[in-house]
Amino acid sequence: MKIGVYYVESTNVDSVNINRYNRELVDRLGELSGQDISFVELEEAKDQDLLLSFIGGGGTEGRFKAILDKLPRPVFLLTTGKNNSLAASMEILSYLEQNGIKGEIIHGSEEIMAKRIKTLSTVFAAKKKISSMRLGCVGKPSDWLISSDVDRALSKEKNGIEIVDIPMEEFFDEIAKKEYPENEYTEMVKGRNWHPQDTEVCCHIYGALDRLVKKYRLDGVTVRCFDLLGPIKGTGCLALAILNAQGIYAGCEGDVPSLISMAVIGELSGKPVFMANPSRIISETGEIVFAHCTLPLNMPKEVELMTHFESGLGVAFRGKIAEGPVTIFKTSGLLDRYFVKAGTLEENLCETNLCRTQIRIRLEEEALRYFLTHSIGNHHLIVTGDHEEVVKEFYKWL
Repeated sequence: MKIGVYYVESTNVDSVNINRYNRELVDRLGELSGQDISFVELEEAKDQDLLLSFIGGGGTEGRFKAILDKLPRPVFLLTTGKNNSLAASMEILSYLEQNGIKGEIIHGSEEIMAKRIKTLSTVFAAKKKISSMRLGCVGKPSDWLISSDVDRALSKEKNGIEIVDIPMEEFFDEIAKKEYPENEYTEMVKGRNWHPQDTEVCCHIYGALDRLVKKYRLDGVTVRCFDLLGPIKGTGCLALAILNAQGIYAGCEGDVPSLISMAVIGELSGKPVFMANPSRIISETGEIVFAHCTLPLNMPKEVELMTHFESGLGVAFRGKIAEGPVTIFKTSGLLDRYFVKAGTLEENLCETNLCRTQIRIRLEEEALRYFLTHSIGNHHLIVTGDHEEVVKEFYKWL
């Protein structure tokens, strides 16, 4: 993450001491935020992942206006409480707003400014990564996902996300090779000695997907997985669970908006992502139950091997996820609409009439209403921890 500071110097009579203080401030902000922050020249400004324009003091407004066209958008104005830096920044911000340019003043104690810089660095690092992603869709979306496709050309044009379509026939050809890489996850699953023949078939599915990911240089993949049930007599749950644990976003049912959602919340949170169905809303207690048969194998505190719920085939997982704060998220395929809300995971369930991993989450009443009135499709994405504010920041600067 390249964070640059372009310094707009004040011509105050005490400029030598002021400049020394300001440069030392930037060093301290780098230490407090844990980010690599360095001063850059004007010609380097647009090469930065995040640029902060340090307004060194009063009287700089005209000089800033003169170089504005050479700065990236949005514009972040770094200020101090000295030498009329804040006053000058307020005049500049007003000019930006008049000209339809997004901007913000970063001001306050060193701790507050460092925290803000750290949040912005997370957001802009995620934006950079997402804007160059290649996401694969193996087969078409499942027939029941009638609202869950994405315009490929618009996705690339608006957000830089390239969606690569891969035919199911190619997937089947790869599965037929019956090869897969051995690793800690395949060893763990096979070591349970649970239906070894079914486990081996699901490992073949994993190997096939792993090769497709490498062949097409994918950051994530979603699969029309129910088409595996008849000809292969296996499921994609194990393959998706391992790929997710390995840092490849991997989703079910050819659901492209959910795969994009996995990528967004994964990059913003740095956490494994559980893609799940909302299964039951309990309005009286303010709770919602989510369930699915696959989850990243590095997410649960313990895991039990089972069959896939709908088919009774293959290998699926009942994982126990740590109780405590979680974030529920979903975005539309073109990132023009989103839902995010932090809640509390109250309990892992073991019901017989739901997909294998089941969690009960407490949410505010308004958030529960969203699922019944404005839900963005079926599947939603869950990560541990409260990441609501950083998601909102991402969409603020999108």
